[in-house]
Amino acid sequence: MRVYLDNAATTPLDKEVFDAMAPFMLEHYGNPSSIHSHGREVRSAIEKARRTVATLLNTSPAEIFFTSGGTEADNAAIRCTCRSLGIKHAVTTKLEHHAVLHTMELLAQQEGVKVDYLHHDERGNLDLEHLEELLASQPQTLVSVMHANNEIGNLNDVEAIAAICKKYNAVFHSDTVQTMGHYRHDVQKLGANFIVGSAHKFHGPKGVGFLYSDAGIKIQPLIQGGAQERNMRGGTENVYGIIGLAKALEIAYRDMEEHATYIQGLKDRMIYKLQEQMDEVSFNGMSEFGDKSLYTVLNVSLPASDINEMLLFSLDINKISASGGSACSSGANTGSHVLRALDIDPARGSVRFSFSKYNTPEEIDFAAETLAQMYKKVLA
Repeated sequence: MRVYLDNAATTPLDKEVFDAMAPFMLEHYGNPSSIHSHGREVRSAIEKARRTVATLLNTSPAEIFFTSGGTEADNAAIRCTCRSLGIKHAVTTKLEHHAVLHTMELLAQQEGVKVDYLHHDERGNLDLEHLEELLASQPQTLVSVMHANNEIGNLNDVEAIAAICKKYNAVFHSDTVQTMGHYRHDVQKLGANFIVGSAHKFHGPKGVGFLYSDAGIKIQPLIQGGAQERNMRGGTENVYGIIGLAKALEIAYRDMEEHATYIQGLKDRMIYKLQEQMDEVSFNGMSEFGDKSLYTVLNVSLPASDINEMLLFSLDINKISASGGSACSSGANTGSHVLRALDIDPARGSVRFSFSKYNTPEEIDFAAETLAQMYKKVLA
């Protein structure tokens, strides 16, 4: 048995999605910017996909812009807002994805933007009173706080954050990459000015995403070039990626309640199996609490042991694919910035298991039993 439990990094492509994409790989090959019939039929398909995404998010197609993924969408929202509006103060957290953190750091270094970081407790819960204090003293601020953490699974109260931002006339961007396709997003209710999606996180293709951009905030494009995406992103569109993204999001919304219940059951099963077999196991962040964390993510804290240095390699040898955190940080040899920010004991091993609709209870049992046996051997 080979078990894939790294769905927060990427998910398998849904067969329905591939079937929707295939004609645009082989038959409908026109450039959507061309005015002839081949181009027009492809342009029509892109706009249909845009309407699909907009309808699911309860917004206008004019506020949806397709990108190469979540990282580009985050960059566009943050960089272009600060540059277009002349913003010199930003608020974020030390727990954000590097697409946000590194962008903020560069804005501070290169463009003089003052960046403040929200306080949080040892489990990663954010201090929203601190946010109020920061916004009350610093008008015209960009706030960037993710909806859910990709490593520890913590769900943030983005509606409450949006309300605070509105109170102080701050611009609010939320990295919604990990929750898009897993939770329903109604931008009218949410109140964020920018949210983002990446298709490969919800069984769509890699290399395509989108930015929801509030029409009330006028920003300049991040990528210069042609007039594509209503003059908001130069470059020929990733046509079949866009078709796949819209189809994947449509399927995700169609089957969301069923899949959420099923996947939460897998996560609960993993928690139970690990606690049953390992005395010293615990869980980082809020990932063990079903109502306060992503149902797709469980971050496990393991006993101190020599095996921890090679933990992920050992899991892979035992036919289990998991991760220590964000896939975008792998190979950097710096460890998890999220776990460091939470001051997690570095002697303990940490592994992120993340689940999808394609996982089975048998796979969960195999992974839990294999992990427990690995530690029993070295701690005996």
